[in-house]
Amino acid sequence: QVRLVESGGGLVQPGGSLRLSCAASGNIFSFDAMGWYRQAPGKERDLVAVLTKDGSTNYADSMKDRFTISGDNALKTVYLQMNSLKPEDTAVYYCNAYLVPTSYWGQGTQVTVSS
Repeated sequence: QVRLVESGGGLVQPGGSLRLSCAASGNIFSFDAMGWYRQAPGKERDLVAVLTKDGSTNYADSMKDRFTISGDNALKTVYLQMNSLKPEDTAVYYCNAYLVPTSYWGQGTQVTVSS
């Protein structure tokens, strides 16, 4: 049983920073990719950033200059450093881990950007 646990969400003022963490547990050696998605109220869940086991990264266009994804060498933990946060970044952020052909999801962590 694979479990993903996110942490690091919270309330931050516009222009502030947060760092999200996602740690995987269970009987698995490594993932093919880990990443972050987010879902704002009334909207679909969208990609934020993905890190593959070969070190490649992919970001949503609106976030690639402000957010940075990183992970441990085993790719069982992934981080998302979020800088220059905007109110429109407010959403539940979900960790995703992918090992062909299965996709795993965390429970989500709330990020609220507000003054």
